[in-house]
Amino acid sequence: MDLFLANFFDIAGLMRVYPFLLQGLWMTVKLALVALPLSLLTGLIVAVAYSFGSPWFRRVLIVIIDFLGAFPVLVLLIWIYYSLPFLGLTLGAFTAVVVAVVLNNTGYFGEIFRSGIESVPHGQYDAAAALGFRPFRTMALIILPQAVRNVFPPLASNALELVKTTSIASLVALPELIRSARVAQEQTYNPTPLVAVAVLFLIALGPLSFGIAILERRMLMKKTRN
Repeated sequence: MDLFLANFFDIAGLMRVYPFLLQGLWMTVKLALVALPLSLLTGLIVAVAYSFGSPWFRRVLIVIIDFLGAFPVLVLLIWIYYSLPFLGLTLGAFTAVVVAVVLNNTGYFGEIFRSGIESVPHGQYDAAAALGFRPFRTMALIILPQAVRNVFPPLASNALELVKTTSIASLVALPELIRSARVAQEQTYNPTPLVAVAVLFLIALGPLSFGIAILERRMLMKKTRN
């Protein structure tokens, strides 16, 4: 037991390197605060454009979304950070990670928003038109609020996955939480910093994940009763 505690719960060693973990935590938070709103916005734009687009435009949009979604986010990041400079476009590590995460998640959020929009009864459009609402005003004030409510659990679940995806930043030497933990591990010569990171993720995301699961079950039960 003493050996186990010394290797995985070395508090003294952790106190020496905790600044690395705080630095990584702050970088992870910054990445999430930038990438998540952008992904939600681009996903919403895609869903609304799909709703108003012509059939050929919808087909093109689906092809683009499927193309981006087919690539693992790591592949996107490698291409953006290491390949684009050969085409004359160089992005910083932070920007490259944000772009890769946003491109990867735009399709997912777009599909979620689209399913939410399609879940709203078409009679809502007819009622809004009867009241003199223009199409975009109808979408913004009547359809989208209902659509977001209908798909809130998958939206929140995908948002949590996006936060976890920020760990790819270590690939381009950006000091996010997991990379900082590895640096700290090299300083302490034991995996305690990695255990600390796991605990941080559990504390930060565990209650949210649990709450989303409860909300999904309640919504499923409500739909079943209806």
